[in-house]
Amino acid sequence: MRFMMIVKATADSEAGAMPTTEELTAMGAYNEELAKAGVLLAGEGLHPSSKGARVVFSGDSRTVLDGPFAETKELIAGFWLIQAKSLQEAVEWAKRCPNPMRTESQIEVRQVFDADDFGDDLTPELREQEDRLRAETAQRQG
Repeated sequence: MRFMMIVKATADSEAGAMPTTEELTAMGAYNEELAKAGVLLAGEGLHPSSKGARVVFSGDSRTVLDGPFAETKELIAGFWLIQAKSLQEAVEWAKRCPNPMRTESQIEVRQVFDADDFGDDLTPELREQEDRLRAETAQRQG
């Protein structure tokens, strides 16, 4: 199963505060541990929402809202995508992470949908398309 470990934004991360060498070293060691265990699929930090935008959908209409966004507690500062056997294993990996912020912080752990989760609504044709797109993406990254 794949899980996304989502680092919640803080006032500091939204202000663009960059990590120190010590913090980068600790996070690098953690990322190395994830990679050596074979669970790390991806992981990145995100720029503050002031450098981003939101696309709001209402039927066929699209509205673009430029950042920054007010509710820090609803924002994401970074993420890891990992492969784990269970939610409990993914939570254990999240607990091993050095504090990703200088203040109190949170990492939310959420399971990523897999093709089998969609049942019969994911027709053989749609499943084939999904498999093809994954293979093409992996080839480009490889």
